[in-house]
Amino acid sequence: MIDRAHALPVSRQVQLVGIARSSAYYQPRPVSETDLKLMRRLDELHLEFPFAGARMLVRLLKRESVQVGRKHVGTLMKRIGIEALYCKPNTSRRHAKHKIWPYLLRGMTINRANQVWALDTSYIPMARGFVYLTAVVDWASRKVLAHRVAITMEAMNAVEALEEAFAKYGQPEFVNTDSKNVDTSRSGSVCV
Repeated sequence: MIDRAHALPVSRQVQLVGIARSSAYYQPRPVSETDLKLMRRLDELHLEFPFAGARMLVRLLKRESVQVGRKHVGTLMKRIGIEALYCKPNTSRRHAKHKIWPYLLRGMTINRANQVWALDTSYIPMARGFVYLTAVVDWASRKVLAHRVAITMEAMNAVEALEEAFAKYGQPEFVNTDSKNVDTSRSGSVCV
């Protein structure tokens, strides 16, 4: 994109292209052998302790007589794409502009199969990321009617699980999904 042999100066070329001048002069440096070994060890430790952040990893490395700082470990973690698994705040908070549908099951007596089904998606933490479990459960019998396990949280997994349940058991009167305004004290949602 930038031609150093061109008659137009490099500073003018980057201005026309719309990039920073420093990026035209940047020369990537190879990663040192020490950092490569350290990144390999960090990856191994992350598989063993997926909840460990930079501070804990530094302590684990110091037990192995490896002297390294927390910020350098954090930089290397970003470079290899690992982060500690932990519960992040406000993950269930709904968007303010989303419509809140009325809860039709409040006060309803659920006493027979195929009356109300629940559809729920939960995540299962794994060594490197999450696996998502989507299940269709009959509220009266607490029976799992269909389920899907996937590495991505896509609507298609829920649709496939519902279609499988419809094909096997027919259609219920209600299909309930999680919502912030839903009373889940009676729900048959699958908890992992």
